[in-house]
Amino acid sequence: MNDGRSDGNLWRSTAGAALDAPPLGDAVEADIVIIGGGFTGCSAALHLAEAGASVRLLEAETIGFGGSGRNVGLVNAGLWLEPEKVEAVLGPVLGRRLNQALAAGPDLVFELIGRHAIDCEAVRNGTLHCAHAASAVGGLQERLRQFKAQGAPVELLSPDETARRTGSSAFHGALLDRRAGTIQPLAYCRGLARAAVSQGAALHEGTPALQVTRDQAAWCVETPKGSVRAPALLVAVNAYGRPLPGVAAPAYVPMHYFQLASRPLSDNLRKSILPERQGCWDTGTVMSSFRLDAAGRLLVGAMGSLDSLGGGTHRAWAARKLAALFPELEGTALEHAWFGRIAMTGDHLPKAVKLGDRAISIFGYGGRGIAPGTVFGRAAARYLLHGDEEALPSGLLSHYREPLAGAKQTFYELGATLAHAVGDR
Repeated sequence: MNDGRSDGNLWRSTAGAALDAPPLGDAVEADIVIIGGGFTGCSAALHLAEAGASVRLLEAETIGFGGSGRNVGLVNAGLWLEPEKVEAVLGPVLGRRLNQALAAGPDLVFELIGRHAIDCEAVRNGTLHCAHAASAVGGLQERLRQFKAQGAPVELLSPDETARRTGSSAFHGALLDRRAGTIQPLAYCRGLARAAVSQGAALHEGTPALQVTRDQAAWCVETPKGSVRAPALLVAVNAYGRPLPGVAAPAYVPMHYFQLASRPLSDNLRKSILPERQGCWDTGTVMSSFRLDAAGRLLVGAMGSLDSLGGGTHRAWAARKLAALFPELEGTALEHAWFGRIAMTGDHLPKAVKLGDRAISIFGYGGRGIAPGTVFGRAAARYLLHGDEEALPSGLLSHYREPLAGAKQTFYELGATLAHAVGDR
């Protein structure tokens, strides 16, 4: 059904003017070539251009076409995993460095929004992780303990306070994280892209990468009507990559997340439903989310795809969910419907793969790409700009012996491969 190309995707309907980023039509050279125009690629392009590098970004569709233009728009701190679990996987040093960098991820997002005057419905009043059952409160208390140990401004709300902030009596409490906020995600992605262009980066929509080759001095990315030759390469396609000869395909489990949005609520309803416009998600095993946009539309989402046989079931679920959370909205029409793909890794951590000399692929955000993608794009820019492997942890990053000859792909935790670059603030 809807894949985000039409007005079924609310974000595409309200993001404003598209970019002027014509397809690549010639053979060009650059310092760095980026494949993928989402949060990671656009953040990298901006930070590289600000540092004076010549950048060519290639996007097969349009800027933000993938998950960056389809997600919920929650600018959260950290990953889905609790900080102590991240440290258990990466070790205390690298895990702590990654946790600290991603805890400050919303700061970077909102700083870029302010510095580049990005019009993206930005609201920084926190987010609410809502306990869907009494048994879920203990999990929120554990998260509270770990966040407090980081010095994070979080608090556990009572059921009454949760009801006041959400407008729903369906929850048994909520964790309020004041570091976080909400944005119109596609408008933000386009804003990063425009900022990169203003700093001298060249962006090309409608320009799929067809093949990647490597000679002694540079990477060459072939496109339908041109090519880019550059000493450094970033592949940032996450769950929307196409088969690309010369680059090992990222390994992840693709999942889907759908959303539906109501017509704008009346002023009277907006006084009681999410009056401070926090974005919300719950503790259910199959997570669901809800939030308002700037016009007062109520968005509700959950795991699933709308183009499958279950699409009608998901739509019916959304209507029931709205009525269960907010009985006064029973029967409210849902006017927009869209979905997107998520790249889930086995340990729920993003991955970086070193493709060769000054070339990396980043993927596996697991549905939380806004702040991490922005942070990782900046970190990738710092690494690729200089090609200095001493900026990366010794012994944790290896070369492919035959990167273009079908060698087995090796994965590295993003916190390990980019921890020093991420933490070098």
